[in-house]
Amino acid sequence: MSRIGKLPITIPAGVTIDVSDNNIVTVKGPKGELKQELKDNITVKIDDGTLHVERPTEQKKHKALHGLYRSLISNMIVGVSDGYKIVQELVGVGYKASNQGQLLELGLGYSHNIFIELPKEVKVETVTERGKNPLIILESHDKQLIGQVAAKIRSMRKPEPYKGKGIKFQGEVIRRKAGKSAAAK
Repeated sequence: MSRIGKLPITIPAGVTIDVSDNNIVTVKGPKGELKQELKDNITVKIDDGTLHVERPTEQKKHKALHGLYRSLISNMIVGVSDGYKIVQELVGVGYKASNQGQLLELGLGYSHNIFIELPKEVKVETVTERGKNPLIILESHDKQLIGQVAAKIRSMRKPEPYKGKGIKFQGEVIRRKAGKSAAAK
C-alpha cells in the first residue's frame, strides 16, 4: 500500500474543501483558492476534519496516483492556509535585481538586462543591501507555480562550480571545483 497515500490530511481551521461530482477538488482558505482534478477513479473522503485519499484497485498505476494526489492536495491545503516562500540569492560582482510590480529586472552580467513578467499569483520583492548579495523573495499560495517561477529565474544564470557565481536558492550549497593548477616545471 502507498505509504504516503494512506496518511490522513488534517484540515486546519479556516480552510474549506469541496469535491465536485466530476472529481475536482477545490480548496479555499485565507490566502486564496486552488483546484485539482483527480483522474483514474481516485476518490476523496472527508470526515471529522480529516481528509482521506482512496484508490479503487491495487494496480501499480493506481498506487502511484494515490500518493501523488495525496501530496498535491496536502500542498494545496498548506498553500491556502500558510503560503509558500522562496528566497533566491544573486552571487556575483555587479549582479542586481529590481522590480516594479510584477515585472522583475535582472542584471546578470550579460550585455542587456533581463525582464521577466511574473504571474499575478506570485508576489515578488527584491532586497539590495550594501555589502550583501541581492535577494529575490517570491511568495505564493500555489507550490507548483512558485517552484516553476523560481526555476525559470534560476535558469537565467545557474551557479557555476568554480567561483560560485549565479542565482542560487538561499541556503543552497554549491559544490566547488578546483581551477587549473600552475604548470609543473
